Amino acid sequence: MSEADSTVSPMLATLGSAADIDETTDDWAFEMKWDGIRAVATVRDGAITLATRNGKDTTATYPELSELGSRTNQHEVVVDGEIVALNKHGRPDFGLLQQRMGLTRKSDVKPSARKVPVQYLVFDILSIDGRSTIDDSYDDRRSVLEKTVQPAAHIQVPDVFQGDLAAAFASSAKLGLEGVMAKRRDSAYSIGRRSRAWVKIKHRKTQEVVIAGWRPGNGRRAEGIGSLLMGVPDAIGLRYVGRVGTGFRDRDLNDIAERLRPLARATSPLHDVPSADARDAHWVTPTLIGEVEFAEWTRDDRLRQPSWRGWRPDKDADQVQREIPPPWHRS
Repeated sequence: MSEADSTVSPMLATLGSAADIDETTDDWAFEMKWDGIRAVATVRDGAITLATRNGKDTTATYPELSELGSRTNQHEVVVDGEIVALNKHGRPDFGLLQQRMGLTRKSDVKPSARKVPVQYLVFDILSIDGRSTIDDSYDDRRSVLEKTVQPAAHIQVPDVFQGDLAAAFASSAKLGLEGVMAKRRDSAYSIGRRSRAWVKIKHRKTQEVVIAGWRPGNGRRAEGIGSLLMGVPDAIGLRYVGRVGTGFRDRDLNDIAERLRPLARATSPLHDVPSADARDAHWVTPTLIGEVEFAEWTRDDRLRQPSWRGWRPDKDADQVQREIPPPWHRS
């Protein structure tokens, strides 16, 4: 890794459960799972650069996070963390964060930042003063991180949870958080790889999806979008996984219509779409990524009871994968 490579692809966790964690040893550390967007930050000469998981420079979108430039004890660093927006109860709110995503013009960013300030929750360090730390153990990186990054109004280094997984999971539920991250203490930082050395254990099921089209609604939605047609990449293309028509506010639907209008196309980018769902569909080029919460995967490989959570501009379509492997991928 270069001295301060803000375009580095971050290490990814594997979805799991308590059964994946051997607590007969002290091999695992537990952190809270934050409901925001990943960002790798580079600090050089007191200036900060932020890049999302898909390598997009998002520095201008979150100007308050420039505070990190003066909070690293004059070290040049590359760190990994999560950008979150806190609600009135002090909890990360992904819906609230949507109001900040994708803004770049100062005339938009400035009032939005006043209304919805964000915080950068730093949980790993990839280099310091040109020395790569990615091959160091989690515990060693954590020690360096805590000595290097000083908390401030918009910068935090959340504590590692002191206790076992059951207590961490219960605490995350009580705090209204997304879940727990279990990390092997002896693990290196695997750039751009999904690793079982990091296991995410969540309270609810969520899935990133590629938006491939929309269907008109009924009643007051009759003239506009009623539901979105979703896909997840598989071995032969973009597989249809259902449609989502709940979780939207009126302003969400207006925003979605504006985003989809220039992407209109004549043919479906999906395979395995039932004729009933395709009959009145309006297709779009599948470049936009969203996230839904859902109850379960059905036997015919559809998302049951999906509810819209928001856009994921930090992801590209080829980075989307099914969180829970489909039957044909299971051993």
